[in-house]
Amino acid sequence: MKILIVGATGTIGKLVTAALAERHEIVKAGSKSGDVQVDIKDACSIRELFERVGKVDAVMCTAGKVHFGAFAELSEAEIGIGLKDKLMGQVNMVLIGRDYVNDGGSFTLTSGVLSHDPIRFGVGASLVNGAIDSFVRAAAIEMPRGIRINSISPGLLEESLPSYGPYFLGHEAVPGKRAANAYVKSVEGLLTGQVIHVL
Repeated sequence: MKILIVGATGTIGKLVTAALAERHEIVKAGSKSGDVQVDIKDACSIRELFERVGKVDAVMCTAGKVHFGAFAELSEAEIGIGLKDKLMGQVNMVLIGRDYVNDGGSFTLTSGVLSHDPIRFGVGASLVNGAIDSFVRAAAIEMPRGIRINSISPGLLEESLPSYGPYFLGHEAVPGKRAANAYVKSVEGLLTGQVIHVL
């Protein structure tokens, strides 16, 4: 399969790329690195990405930013970071990319544990993750040409403990390899409309 991985040079993206590279042709996309570059906040940039890459069998998105901060001080602009980046970036990857994915292909998006297990300072992330999971469930029933769509909802990765550990007090960290296996399951299996939890 020809698989486009958006966010391929990030923490999860590197692990997913390594898990799939031996069996598939991987096209790595990132904001500043990779085989091709894309700004997922910009629909025109996403369209240019697909025009450049051409037809693919699968699209995986492991990219997306959200704001972490106290609810008492949370602003519309801070909520908007996640809405424009992680949420609409991935939604537009599907809306634009569906014309470039071959029959029977797939999309795999990334949400996260905060959709159902919220933490302090994580309102923005919880909102976005929940929306991604709902989008996947609903889009799956109308996907054309046998195209599948799933989301991966990982807990805090062991590899991300230095950066995000202080936000996730009491959470058991997940080995990155276990998260990567969920992406493999999504792309190489037959599931659709599923939120695959990695805890």
